[in-house]
Amino acid sequence: MRKQYEGLWAMASGHLGLDPKDGALFVFTNKSRDRVKLLHYDGTGVWVLAKRLEAGRFSWPVTAEGGKNKVVLEPSALALLLDGVDLKRGMRKAWYER
Repeated sequence: MRKQYEGLWAMASGHLGLDPKDGALFVFTNKSRDRVKLLHYDGTGVWVLAKRLEAGRFSWPVTAEGGKNKVVLEPSALALLLDGVDLKRGMRKAWYER
């Protein structure tokens, strides 16, 4: 999670093979899944947002093909993921409170 603008941009374009200027939101997590970084290009510049959980971990989804490098989510699923909802079970994790 040490990568900033250029490093995340390089991962999105090189490793995933996508152009960050296409308007997609890229979400990266660390190995322990307690931190995420979001990368977004809005036409005028690059946004990098970060979130660190004080307790628990994000329930990172896995694609039907079993790929772990790239998962496509609907905006509502991303909101649920960032709000602490387990996407497999469709319920909020016990450690997460508003």
